[in-house]
Amino acid sequence: MTVDTDETLLEDRPGLVLAVTPEAIERIIEIRDGEEDPGSLALRVEIIGVAGTEFSYDLSFAPIAEMDEFDDLSVQDGLTIVVAGESIDRMRGATLDLPSTPGQGGLIIRNPNRPDPLAGLDLSVTSDAAEKVSLLLEHVINPQLAAHGGFASLVGVDGATAYLTMGGGCQGCAASAQTLQMGIRQQILDAIVEITEVVDVTDHAAGDNPFYTD
Repeated sequence: MTVDTDETLLEDRPGLVLAVTPEAIERIIEIRDGEEDPGSLALRVEIIGVAGTEFSYDLSFAPIAEMDEFDDLSVQDGLTIVVAGESIDRMRGATLDLPSTPGQGGLIIRNPNRPDPLAGLDLSVTSDAAEKVSLLLEHVINPQLAAHGGFASLVGVDGATAYLTMGGGCQGCAASAQTLQMGIRQQILDAIVEITEVVDVTDHAAGDNPFYTD
């Protein structure tokens, strides 16, 4: 699911862990009413994992009577919404909506919260910035780029600046510079406080790395 922010909706419905737009409510109630005993059901939303820098979600109808005491329950325009207790902090301020792209089905969650891409990685307090960047590339960023046959490599860290090269399907790709600036760069800056700038030093025309050029 696509993740984004929607500050206007949050202003309209303050205090909700997960706000649902009227359009999404209408669609969900239409689906729910096809279930047996629809009045006893809530839409239950839970974070079930992490995909890169976004959360993965599970949405399902579940009996209201079976909700856990730590779950969050709200009733919005006739629809009961339950957010799983373990997901509350990571979903606070999110919205559930219909996709803005015409013809796109399903639902979309816009969540201002982001997972820690370094969570679960073996980072000791003595890990330096270069090691953190390398781990982030290996475990988070390159698995995303692999779908396009590409990868990013760390050339080095100079002060608070990380120098990267793009390889494989990313080298020479017209969109690779934008991919680094709009995606990879921001992931690194968000995850590693020691890094304040990320520079692409790939020579996309010749395939040589100008970082090593005298």
